[in-house]
Amino acid sequence: MKIYYEEDANIEIIKNMNVSIIGYGSQGHAHANNLHDSGVKVTVGLREGSSSWSKAEEAGLKVTNVSDSVKDADLVMILTPDEFQAAIYNNEIKPNLKDNAILAFAHGFNVHFKKITPEAGHSVVMIAPKGPGHTVRSTYENGGGVPSLIAIYEDAITGEAYNAKDVALSYAKANGGTRAGVLETSFKEETETDLFGEQAVLCGGITALIKAGYETLVEAGYSPEMAYFECLHETKLITDLIQEGGIANMHYSISNTAEYGDYLSGPKVITPATKDAMKEILANIQSGNFADDFLNDCRQSNDGSGGPFMKSSREATKNHPIELVGSELRSKMKFLNNKKLVDKQKN
Repeated sequence: MKIYYEEDANIEIIKNMNVSIIGYGSQGHAHANNLHDSGVKVTVGLREGSSSWSKAEEAGLKVTNVSDSVKDADLVMILTPDEFQAAIYNNEIKPNLKDNAILAFAHGFNVHFKKITPEAGHSVVMIAPKGPGHTVRSTYENGGGVPSLIAIYEDAITGEAYNAKDVALSYAKANGGTRAGVLETSFKEETETDLFGEQAVLCGGITALIKAGYETLVEAGYSPEMAYFECLHETKLITDLIQEGGIANMHYSISNTAEYGDYLSGPKVITPATKDAMKEILANIQSGNFADDFLNDCRQSNDGSGGPFMKSSREATKNHPIELVGSELRSKMKFLNNKKLVDKQKN
């Protein structure tokens, strides 16, 4: 698979476009500020009364409502939460989208599962950084970038010296992606692998493993503080080593005792039954059932902050003992409070 870097992308393509960024959440604030700092003409589109409006203005960005932000845009990047995108597209973007404007996404969810059906004549592309938006922004500010994916769902560009792929690469460069490397994929592959990775490993798998380990130690009589450090705090130290050089690199760095324990006990925790469960998770995603279940839960929300399952699960997580002891311990770790990735007053 070819990886695209700085020399493979022409940033002048995106710099000659009017770009509308719809949404100013985790990804939205990162894309808008990164592109703005790269010299791109950016307008942030938000709903009237959005709490993010002042944050975007304080960052020096032009902000208007969604409909107005779209009217003169050559490229519209939709970065609102997945559950809101179809309604925003149908009600505010599609009626105002000018001919030949490019639709862009950072996740293929709505297009792949046909919750959004773009009209003919518009190119549809994806530029997806493989990291949380706060990391996308902080890494860019530090002179680096987050590896990114691009995908082309529809290339309707005619009469130009560039195509939709060139536009996607140009956008990725302005967002810092080509500093780290950009891979080309499809909307289907990105969507299904992204959802699986989140559910089975990165979010669902890791957090369930952390909580189970913590509970096992505390139930056996060990102190909550020790359980927190062993099962949560040190995960970053291990994943940093894995990210830097793979699993073997981590094994090289840890003690022989830890490495031996890895080989002996890891397969007892992650068993063939675990992999069978992962296959079920993947099949549920591929069928579209997960997308429908998620959106159905969201439709039961009155305030847009998640449906009943989401809210009850969120509350249970907030009240889990590991969160309570962790909050107390982190408040004493001064090095964690110097410059946070997530500052709710700014981003």
